[in-house]
Amino acid sequence: MTIDASLPRRATVELIGTAGLLVVVIGSGIQAASLSRDTGVALVANSLASAIGLGLIITLFGPLSGAHLNPVVTLTSWWARRTGGQGLDGRDALVYTVAQTVGAIGGALLAEAMFGRLPGTFATRIRGGGHLLIGEIVATAGLVLVIQGLGRIGRAKLIPAAVAAYIAAAIWFTSSGSFANPAGTVGRAFSDSFTGIAPQSLPGFVAAQLLGGILGLALAGMLYGTDRTALRPAGSDTASGGGQDAGSGIGSDAGPDAVPDAVTDIAPGVGLDGTPDGGRSAGPDARSGIGGGEIGPEPTMADIARPNTQLGITA
Repeated sequence: MTIDASLPRRATVELIGTAGLLVVVIGSGIQAASLSRDTGVALVANSLASAIGLGLIITLFGPLSGAHLNPVVTLTSWWARRTGGQGLDGRDALVYTVAQTVGAIGGALLAEAMFGRLPGTFATRIRGGGHLLIGEIVATAGLVLVIQGLGRIGRAKLIPAAVAAYIAAAIWFTSSGSFANPAGTVGRAFSDSFTGIAPQSLPGFVAAQLLGGILGLALAGMLYGTDRTALRPAGSDTASGGGQDAGSGIGSDAGPDAVPDAVTDIAPGVGLDGTPDGGRSAGPDARSGIGGGEIGPEPTMADIARPNTQLGITA
């Protein structure tokens, strides 16, 4: 189900959700580094905690705001609306992005204070080099593709678990460690810890993430079609509306024709309807965005829409 919420309420949810994500990422990194001198062991602990925390936050806050937690997912929802789907309008996208960035910085400061460290100390770990930027492009493109793909084939219910699993894997298979989130990257500049990134490395990482988001959307469009022409399960009857329900993730009749959700967290960052006959939107019913369109039974990061205002779907 999706809960109808005003923009201020949804923005607050995005702020709290993103702050919580940064507390998990940075806090687990500090804890892991203090308990083991082995970088590999510390990374295992950090990646598992980050993935589990992300999945739980998306599941908990998806019905309220779409749980974008990520400006890339929010911008994807905005783009979905501009291209005829459901998603966030420009004002909402701007408010979401500001809330996410403020929340990320607040979460970083809270994590530092929680471990008895001086809040507000900038990170000194420089992450530079073209290979790391390529890693961020790949990480972000993959995140968008996961959300978009699941949303467009009617499997939005899987997004929280799938995004969590993808981030856990991407932390290991990308050279950059898979930040894949502009707001989260800015927040991590306020923590001189295992997961931090020096301020001078921010421009390159954020630019690579935005480029990766565009690439992810392009791949989703090429593989699955637009939100209005998404793939239908083989053998489904378009006339009878028998496509998969994006909200429930099962092959039952989607019911009345509905406009697919905008690209979200992607249904990104997720919320697109995966069926031409108008199956329910995959993302939370933010009715605008990563949740961004009218969502099925359960919203996901993919639906960048705004909750009950008919939006459409985010790490």
